[in-house]
Amino acid sequence: MTIIDGKATAAEIKKEIAREVERMVSAGGKQPHLAAVLIGHDGGSETYVRNKIIACEACGFRSSLIRFEDIVTEEELLACIDRLNRNADVDGFIVQLPLPAHIDKQRVIEAIDYRKDVDGFHPINVGRLAIGLPGFISATPKGILELMRRYGIATSGRKCVILGRSNIVGKPMAQLMMQKEYGDTTVTVCHSHSTDIKEECRRADILISAIGKPDFVTADMVKPGAVVIDVGTTRVPDATKKSGYRIAGDVKFDEVAPLCSFISPVPGGVGPMTICTLMLNTLAAAKHEYYD
Repeated sequence: MTIIDGKATAAEIKKEIAREVERMVSAGGKQPHLAAVLIGHDGGSETYVRNKIIACEACGFRSSLIRFEDIVTEEELLACIDRLNRNADVDGFIVQLPLPAHIDKQRVIEAIDYRKDVDGFHPINVGRLAIGLPGFISATPKGILELMRRYGIATSGRKCVILGRSNIVGKPMAQLMMQKEYGDTTVTVCHSHSTDIKEECRRADILISAIGKPDFVTADMVKPGAVVIDVGTTRVPDATKKSGYRIAGDVKFDEVAPLCSFISPVPGGVGPMTICTLMLNTLAAAKHEYYD
């Protein structure tokens, strides 16, 4: 059994990015620039954005943070997005989710220039992924693929079961794993209304769980020798922690891990790769790899 170390892998990728940025700047090119828009003071969002800024520093990027209180109007936010779309110095930007209830999330996502959509949420990027055209792929699924590639995990011809059908992880993950250029697997997607979930999971050579239910995946759901990727990040109350909580994955790690050929832990598995992949997307945006 091999534990997939996402933290170490992400650190290595960021070093690779930093070397490429140094080469670009030395050749007279522009330093990549990632901007983030943060609304309100949600603790999780604050942490995510702070970690993205730290990652930018490690990669040699320029970063900008634009903050609004949670009373910002949708029109004010859309005007900010328009300014970022037109700012030639900004290569890519993100609007940190979740948004306040009075703001239409989909309208915001669609307002972002798809050529700067390094989160990979814009319908044009989602559509290009679906038909196998190049474009920005959402960070978590792309990070999972990169982890499997770097750990030499064979995917072609294998059966992959994905737990969860969200637009951010489940759906794009299924698209990537079924496409010949990426996973080339036979894909089954399970969700809250699926029947015989345990039996479906037991058939999986590769099991990817992204449902946000702590300890949902147990040993009786895993085939011996399977690859298990845990995307879950749920805050669970824990009085022994200074924060008052711990981050729990979807997989009951201690009982599942001995069965696996590879398994990603929580924390330290997929999480670090998500931010790292955002950096890869920003580098691609700066180099105009997908769009002129």
